[in-house]
Amino acid sequence: MPIDPARFSDAAPPLLDIGINLAHDSFDSDRDAVIQRAAAVGVTRMIVTGSSLASTHTALDLVQRHPEQMRCTAGVHPHHAVDLDATQLQAFGELALRPEVVAVGECGLDYFRNFSPHEAQLKAFEQQLTLAARVRKPVFLHQRDAHDDFMTVMRKYRSQLTGGVAHCFTAGLDEARAYLDLDLYIGITGWICDERRGHHLREVVRHIPAERLLIETDAPYLLPRDLQPKPQSRRNEPMYLPHVLAAIAQARGESAASLAEVTTGNALRLFNWHTA
Repeated sequence: MPIDPARFSDAAPPLLDIGINLAHDSFDSDRDAVIQRAAAVGVTRMIVTGSSLASTHTALDLVQRHPEQMRCTAGVHPHHAVDLDATQLQAFGELALRPEVVAVGECGLDYFRNFSPHEAQLKAFEQQLTLAARVRKPVFLHQRDAHDDFMTVMRKYRSQLTGGVAHCFTAGLDEARAYLDLDLYIGITGWICDERRGHHLREVVRHIPAERLLIETDAPYLLPRDLQPKPQSRRNEPMYLPHVLAAIAQARGESAASLAEVTTGNALRLFNWHTA
């Protein structure tokens, strides 16, 4: 059934979008308005994703402009793994120590696109896990069509890590359980609103313990398909996070307000984001 965020937005606690690519150039013309629209519906905090050295610097600039509302990650997406040379690795080592940076990543493996060779992806992944262990910050993880290799690497490093989130989870229950066995958090996006490819997540989210659940938009990607009325633009925004929350709450048979409180608390805890 259609989900109306207005039916809970007034009562729900503030939300935290754990994955927003706000450094993406699609936001260049109206980034401040995007932030304002998000705040208007209760999305008062965001973690801006760093997926390359350039985007990490942009993310840091945004955090410095909005220190109460934002934190960021610092890392190299597997698409850009071939770019992670010794010079970049040293730069990330310095960036990861910054207080604005709350996680290392987006890092992991992507064998669907294969924009970087598998060998380069695996090397970059391990280098970033090593960095996360050294700076004692959690990891912001990406995995697509690479579950077995991903699990092999994560099992090797998990005991050294302070924590992590399987960001933008779209797989099935077996993969979810594998990540939970590693004591990872699981991030759910508007993929759950996609009647073609994502409705299996309505079953998966019932099996994710509340204390391991996080929510995100992954904007500008993954605009929820069931928004009514449909936006003119296909660009996703953090103002649609309440819609994602409502879909998850509906699937779990919980109130959106209680789930908002839990997921925001989870995010603050994982990313060590202290509030006054």
